[in-house]
Amino acid sequence: MRIRLDIAYDGTHFRGWATQPGLRTVQGVLEVALARILGSAARLVVAGRTDAGVHASGQVAHVDLDDAQWARIRARQGRAGSDPAGALAHRIRGVLGQYPDVTVTRSALAPEGFDARFSAVWRRYRYRLADLTVGYDPMRRNDTTTVRAELDGQSMDAAARTLIGLHDFAAYCKPREEATTIRTLLDYRWARDAEGVLVAEVKADAFCHSMVRALVGACAAVGEGRLSVDDVVRLRDDLTRTSAFKVLPARGLTLAEVGYPDDSLLASRAEQTRARRDREG
Repeated sequence: MRIRLDIAYDGTHFRGWATQPGLRTVQGVLEVALARILGSAARLVVAGRTDAGVHASGQVAHVDLDDAQWARIRARQGRAGSDPAGALAHRIRGVLGQYPDVTVTRSALAPEGFDARFSAVWRRYRYRLADLTVGYDPMRRNDTTTVRAELDGQSMDAAARTLIGLHDFAAYCKPREEATTIRTLLDYRWARDAEGVLVAEVKADAFCHSMVRALVGACAAVGEGRLSVDDVVRLRDDLTRTSAFKVLPARGLTLAEVGYPDDSLLASRAEQTRARRDREG
């Protein structure tokens, strides 16, 4: 029985999503909670493995339950006609406590063919950046990066839009052996919100390691006048990492949403994605 989980977390005190021995991670905390509820271990598969310090408001994962685990949550649900899969989120929240830094906002039976990772067609991230025109808000210190400069948001937006499309983003990714850096950047834009904070919306079919924070850093350098709009394209086409801009901190970055196709296309999308990953490494 496959269950979809919608997850949100403040990544400040996590060492990323993926379980690591001796370190506190989002996956680790949630799998401990699940084991308490199910009576045995269960493994989460996630749409996007976020790095240390990165937050999420729209993360998606799935978990496969064996017959005994499914029977256990059905038996404990109690009321006739109730939804044990939907109630799982409530039970996880109960185990996590009243004010946890990670929560499961929703749980449901996954549609046939659903795979949280391989069925996804896009991921959307948001980055919050406060410059000297708005100053420092201590209430948003965990999800906003601050810079000691006045940034030109219009130039940043213009630079961002030049990067949209199918490209090799090696210059904007932390390299991993035998892994491709070719991605389709579906949308990238900057705008100031009602408080004047610069907010980036970045959407792609997938992201390679540190790609969003590098893209943000390049546009921040444009906003500060250290790079031109044309420079961000030139650097991309050079296909090599550069010191021309800084990769900005994880604290400003949030995984906002994961997109999936219609239910009838979930299985075929997962098969296509697995085949492509096998070819690309």
